[in-house]
Amino acid sequence: MSANADLAAVVARLAGTKVAVIGDVMLDRYVYGGVDRVSPEAPIPVMRVEREQAMLGGAGNVARNLSALGATTTLVGVIGDDIDGAAIVAAVEALPRVSSGLVVEPGRVTTLKTRFVAGGQQLLRTDRETGRAPSAEAATDLMQAIERAIEGASVVVLSDYAKGVLGETALRRAMELARRQRKKVVVDPRGSDYAVYRGASVVTPNRRELEQASGATLPKGAGPNGVEGENERAVEQAARRVLLEAGIEAMLVTLSEQGMTLVQQQARPLHLAAQAREVFDVSGAGDTVVAVLAASLGAGAGLAEAAELANAVAGIVVGKVGTAVAYPDEILHQLHAQDVMGGEAKVLSLEAALDRIAGWRRKGQRIGFTNGCFDLLHPGHVSLLGQARAACDRLVVGLNSDASVKRLKGPERPVQGEAARALVLGSLQSVDLVVIFGEDTPLTLIEAIRPDILVKGADYTVETVVGADIVQSYGGKVVLADLVPGQSTSATIKRLAR
Repeated sequence: MSANADLAAVVARLAGTKVAVIGDVMLDRYVYGGVDRVSPEAPIPVMRVEREQAMLGGAGNVARNLSALGATTTLVGVIGDDIDGAAIVAAVEALPRVSSGLVVEPGRVTTLKTRFVAGGQQLLRTDRETGRAPSAEAATDLMQAIERAIEGASVVVLSDYAKGVLGETALRRAMELARRQRKKVVVDPRGSDYAVYRGASVVTPNRRELEQASGATLPKGAGPNGVEGENERAVEQAARRVLLEAGIEAMLVTLSEQGMTLVQQQARPLHLAAQAREVFDVSGAGDTVVAVLAASLGAGAGLAEAAELANAVAGIVVGKVGTAVAYPDEILHQLHAQDVMGGEAKVLSLEAALDRIAGWRRKGQRIGFTNGCFDLLHPGHVSLLGQARAACDRLVVGLNSDASVKRLKGPERPVQGEAARALVLGSLQSVDLVVIFGEDTPLTLIEAIRPDILVKGADYTVETVVGADIVQSYGGKVVLADLVPGQSTSATIKRLAR
């Protein structure tokens, strides 16, 4: 079995893991817009706000990533009784397989990070937070929540953003419970004294955090395959010094464009080259690494194997805008495809597709949609897809499942199965994404995707195109593509049967 096949087997087991996530829960708010002028009041850009989006950050983003991976999670933290705290509660309730262990402390200011983004680039970030330890009453409730969460989990994550929740007492209690119950502990650390994480299975500092903890200055140069030579040795030496002094089993150092380095007390270091093809936003990538590590360890993977999978998934999320997550089918495509833009990598579930489409929209790209059975792809199909792609920036194709085709075309169809049809479609340069649907019409997909451009062949009229009324209701456009005469799958099948 290949290394990627081994990792794919781990991905298949992630849904069976139970993880307790304890730490600083915050809200990440993104304000998107455009900049086309400078303020007359000061030499600063004027941003025209177009839309806003809020999502879970910090420990909440770890839970969000675990939910996307299919793991069962309990999220423990302290929030305020303010509007941002209420938004966090609502966001947690909306996450599949995530239970809330959140403690609401009256008068506390919920941590809020607001990022202003224009043209795919961050212009400014503002923070609002308390940064203090919970009150005595909230601390008592927090301890009870920690105990319940650890008891029901196979792996424990401590997400420390130095916002006051993981103080000395909470850390000591969490580590004591995990050690007594023989649970693996993954820590996203802060500060210079890692002794507070003594007994942890693995800590995940970035370069700056390792420098702070070790007192060393680490070189930033890299060769074509990641950290090399003196760089490797410097990272390894700094990590081993901290592990020995703090009594921690292992460290996975995230090094941005240089990849990651795994250092274990009783093993040779493992250097992993970065896998991102294109980096748009590293916000929350560390949370993704922690989530994948924890879920993989809970699924029975070894630490080296878990680190390799975390590295692969990090390459997916930094290619998205905002605090993003990765879904199992995306990860499998990343592992299996030689080229991330290969046909198989474009075939996603609706949930994963919506996540990718949201990223395209954050970059200001127009989304097009068309659909069909596409059984025995012919020049007419190619022409329609080419015209559809020319009308938008990204083209999503809804593909009828095998069962749907049988209902529409008869028991002898389709000639090719849905997997084969999807792969062929995804191999076309004009197609950016393929989503298989089981209904007779793509109405559910159209309602979920809300395309800017809806494309069908000119044998339809605008009035007879499924979903045209929905797309037009929010200002979208319906395009009728020219047909190539004499081209149809049914006619091809008849000719073959002669």
